[in-house]
Amino acid sequence: MSRTYQVKDVARIAGVSVRALHHYDELGLLVPSSRTAAGYRLYTDDDLLRLQQIVIQRELGLPLEQIRRVLDDPKFDRRAALLRQREELQQRSDRAREMIRAIDRALQEDTVANPEDLFETEARERWGETEAYRVSRERTGKYTKADWAAISAEQATIYADLSRALAAGTPPDHADVRAIVERHRLAIDRWFYPCSPAMHVGLATLYESDPRFAANIDQHGAGLAAYLVAAIRAAAAA
Repeated sequence: MSRTYQVKDVARIAGVSVRALHHYDELGLLVPSSRTAAGYRLYTDDDLLRLQQIVIQRELGLPLEQIRRVLDDPKFDRRAALLRQREELQQRSDRAREMIRAIDRALQEDTVANPEDLFETEARERWGETEAYRVSRERTGKYTKADWAAISAEQATIYADLSRALAAGTPPDHADVRAIVERHRLAIDRWFYPCSPAMHVGLATLYESDPRFAANIDQHGAGLAAYLVAAIRAAAAA
């Protein structure tokens, strides 16, 4: 004989409220398999398995109506769903741990030793499967504070020279500006990952499309990000 559970027991086991269970019943999302003579809801082990899917899919951000349609689909494969959900939750867990490490570093340091640490999660999401990301993480994982200071100093010098060119009204396709842009590319190539002219153009697109990168560059001079983007593209075309 299969086990049955009253609504209060299901609420305790699943960590949901009785009110939520009543709501799921009203929506047809989780209808108890039976009721007592007095009308009290009784849930079975199969009901608990369905509730587990509801809880997981809610955690993944799915709306209740979509969850109901998924679970009512005759083709629904619970094991396959669990494997997919485990993978997605593992990825979220990894990203959360990375963000926590970034927060811990920010709490411990008054200055930024490694600017890439600020956006570790974003970087992994964008380039986590690429060779460039792997090489960058391998290289930077070995850098000392002195190395990061050298990188910051070189970057500041490049941006200062570029800012002076912008202030002087030098066109982004001028030979002098192209020389600065080449220093910018080679610094990335030397410190982080192989950066071909084509890769450099790809970075220019990122600087242009992501306001966080643009804001970071513009700290060295108003409008510098747009100027750098134009200069990178001009250098590549030349």
